[in-house]
Amino acid sequence: MSSSTSRSERRRGFPFAALVALAAGVGLLASCQESEFTEAETATIASLSLDALGPLPPDPSNRYADERLAAAFGATLFFEQRLSRDGNVSCGTCHKIDRQFQDDLPRSVGIAETNRRSMPLADVARAPFLFWDGRRDSLWAQALGPLEDKREHGGTRAGYAHFIGDHYRDRYERIFGALPDLSSVPAAASPLGDDGERTAWAALPAAKQEEVDRVFANLGKAIAAFERSIVHEETRFDRFARVLAAGEEPAGDAVLTEQERYGLRLFVGKAQCVNCHNGPRFTDDHFHNTGVPAVAGLPEDLGRETGAMQVLADPFNCLGRFSDAPAEACGELTFMKAEGPELRRAFKTPSLRGAATRPPYMHSGQIATIEDVVAHYTRAPASDGGTSELVPLKINDRERAALVAFLKTIAE
Repeated sequence: MSSSTSRSERRRGFPFAALVALAAGVGLLASCQESEFTEAETATIASLSLDALGPLPPDPSNRYADERLAAAFGATLFFEQRLSRDGNVSCGTCHKIDRQFQDDLPRSVGIAETNRRSMPLADVARAPFLFWDGRRDSLWAQALGPLEDKREHGGTRAGYAHFIGDHYRDRYERIFGALPDLSSVPAAASPLGDDGERTAWAALPAAKQEEVDRVFANLGKAIAAFERSIVHEETRFDRFARVLAAGEEPAGDAVLTEQERYGLRLFVGKAQCVNCHNGPRFTDDHFHNTGVPAVAGLPEDLGRETGAMQVLADPFNCLGRFSDAPAEACGELTFMKAEGPELRRAFKTPSLRGAATRPPYMHSGQIATIEDVVAHYTRAPASDGGTSELVPLKINDRERAALVAFLKTIAE
């Protein structure tokens, strides 16, 4: 200020400068407040980190779950296209190794298009129920479903038993023991096939049916042993959570931007995402009606309401004769909720790890982008059937953008 500036001008100028400095300080304070975490928030964030993920629990229903030979055989079967009616479909067709073991499609395509999208397989062995509707209760039982589904692999369990005898007898028998005599078993027979295949199955003696079922179950157990080796990879969020829990200053590839940190605070707080997407896998493994719309042209999908009935009726469930588990080890199946209005159109909470890079979303690909998913939860529309659990979220555009920014940190 020049010496010719009057005293009154200097007095008038001071408040303006002070206000500028104050405004800058308030901005910095707001930024700090958004990036600092309370003790409770820090504990919740730590619980979401892969560091909080304990050892993979055993699968008492599959005695071969952790055998190396079984896992190696399962890897071969996972990519074996001849395990399909047309010789062109394998498990790897819908669970691509370079796409987090899913396929990026709204609805997966095997021999034909299915009604739902594939789910990624990382750490799926930890889930008590499998598929979007939980219609199987073990990884090996889940592996059997697509093999006989006419839109996926389209084969029959008798046909698979013959295939193993013709092409993989030695490997099978090193793990599971001698194959049964299949000379009296038709080339294609199954209780789930077409009319001819069901008739051929019904004509088999019960003892022979059980032998074929045992071979079929063992295929699932080998595939499951391989799939147990598929795990989540550490992300930038995990590195950030580790140093945050240690009380250290994040640096390098453990840094989250202010927007990402703000999104994380919203995720564990105001936005309530952590209510269902909790734990190191970002899922509660439960089933929820979240008002996801039906897909025009597809049959009505009741989700868990149907899946609960199917898992109880599954001959390959934990309590079935092909399970290796004692009844007391089948608590999830024994005590699961099997009926009730809340099961209608309830679908499994998917893991959010990697989700930002694998659109579209929901059980049949109904929502195109991750931004649209956040918008859906903000609006909380009514369900096409049953009652949605969602309530509208009062978050603005800036907060929605911050949530999306955070979700990307668990995908990189």
